[in-house]
Amino acid sequence: MAGSKETRIAASVRSPDVLIVGHPFIDIWAAVRPSAVGIAAWPDVPRGQPWKEGVLRAIGWPPEVPAAWQRILRSVTSYADLEPELLGRVEELIDFVTMAGSA
Repeated sequence: MAGSKETRIAASVRSPDVLIVGHPFIDIWAAVRPSAVGIAAWPDVPRGQPWKEGVLRAIGWPPEVPAAWQRILRSVTSYADLEPELLGRVEELIDFVTMAGSA
């Protein structure tokens, strides 16, 4: 997202040995298919509210982000539990680090 800290950090890196890719998710949690964690969809969180805390509130989970992350991680058992848009970025990075001539 333009103007974000991530965009500023990425713009400061200049090296042919570094590839920075993005993804369309507001947070990496959203790259996990909702069905993998037992919900129909990731809820919409109004702009200006912390996204993770808003998600937890909307789905009725305890408001403990680290515990929620562990629960989400345990729910992912294969690549099929992840959205294809994230997998495409991962494949792009794998191709970059394994291309001919790389160390």
